[in-house]
Amino acid sequence: MDTQPALDGLVRLTSGLWASQTLVAAEDLGLFTFLSGGSATPAEVAAGTGIAERPAEILLTACAALDLLDADGGRFRNTPVAEAYLVKGKPDYFGDYIRMLGQYANPGWMRVTEIVRANRPGRLLSGDQEEIFEEGTRPRIFWDGLYPLSAGTARVLAEEVDFGETSTLLDVGGGGGAFAVELCRRHPGLHTTIFDLPFVCEYTVDKVEEAKLSDRISLRSGDFLQDAELPPGHDAILLSMILHDWDEARNAELLAKCHRALPSGGLLVISELLVDDDKAGPADAALMSMAMLVGTWGRNYTAAEYHEWLTAAGFDDIRTVRFQAPGANGAITARKP
Repeated sequence: MDTQPALDGLVRLTSGLWASQTLVAAEDLGLFTFLSGGSATPAEVAAGTGIAERPAEILLTACAALDLLDADGGRFRNTPVAEAYLVKGKPDYFGDYIRMLGQYANPGWMRVTEIVRANRPGRLLSGDQEEIFEEGTRPRIFWDGLYPLSAGTARVLAEEVDFGETSTLLDVGGGGGAFAVELCRRHPGLHTTIFDLPFVCEYTVDKVEEAKLSDRISLRSGDFLQDAELPPGHDAILLSMILHDWDEARNAELLAKCHRALPSGGLLVISELLVDDDKAGPADAALMSMAMLVGTWGRNYTAAEYHEWLTAAGFDDIRTVRFQAPGANGAITARKP
């Protein structure tokens, strides 16, 4: 008799939205901030967050099942992960990213079948507007939400890729400033220029000032797609989570600009969630590629594709550095001969 494969995996996939939206609801209510440093019963949580006791108990139980809360004798407290990342005011607060997904990114996923059929970002399905990054298309919560993810990724990149001989770095599309800040903290002799759209630079200047790095991080307004050239005078260029937003033709143009902007021996670093060369995974990179389909004209690419494009642009000494970070699983490095 033939044995049917287990259904469990499909059931887990279908309930993925339930888990993520449970986290969105808990964060919107300030649940983890309310519980910080202590514990509470469902009745106390209800009173403290302004909801009824029934949804409070259901939400607390769900968060405990997701390993975000510990339950003990009818009282609930934050797990170490929730205490470290989901309490407002903590240095690594991750709640803005969760809120950004709930308010900005996730609604597009509700139209994913339409998007797959149309081969067009969800935001553009009902209009003629072609620009996906122009002012007003992405709210401040988008940039605030990405900052903790980028900062965590930048710390890993700073350890895994050797920037020790780099004195001047151009961070192309580095809006928010997380990579510039973390790289400068790791390398005291490094000076960085963030090159991004004018309204993004206006937002980023506050982040640079908060980090007390205004003397080492400068901002340059421009459009890396529309401008004929990138700002010269840097011995390294960083493209972090940039190329996945665009198609192959635009990426080739940008890599050619990077090549022209660098001096001989200059370093190019591309940090991304890389798809495996056989395009069978990994899941985080493949699902991020789906997110790019929902929101942009790009996708996540393989290391082999980057090697091919970099070779065509004139780079050599092309290497793949694998690591695991919150927003990336590797970097491609290359040199201008």
